[in-house]
Amino acid sequence: MSEQTFLVLTALADQPMHGYGIVSAAEELSGGRVRLRVGTLYGALDRLTADGLVEPDRDEVHQGRLRRYYRITDAGLSELVAEGSRREATARVALDRVRARRPRPDPGGSTA
Repeated sequence: MSEQTFLVLTALADQPMHGYGIVSAAEELSGGRVRLRVGTLYGALDRLTADGLVEPDRDEVHQGRLRRYYRITDAGLSELVAEGSRREATARVALDRVRARRPRPDPGGSTA
């Protein structure tokens, strides 16, 4: 699963959102590293909808413009949990390997 898709699902995990809300949430969740473009967002939403992980929630008119809200499905939540667990396990392995590489202090105090 791409990082963009993971962020879209994460953004929708607690409430339905419209496109701009998802873009803003993804940027915040990524600490500003990821800024979803409109084409990327709606491409991801189309794929997620086709896969049954996201579905339209409702349409609202705001300042004369239509906003479509999306919500995560139960299958989407399951996939998000599974992907979050995979990412967590991978990060744990990476950090363990980095820690293993660090030089250990010499208990004898020698500087050989």
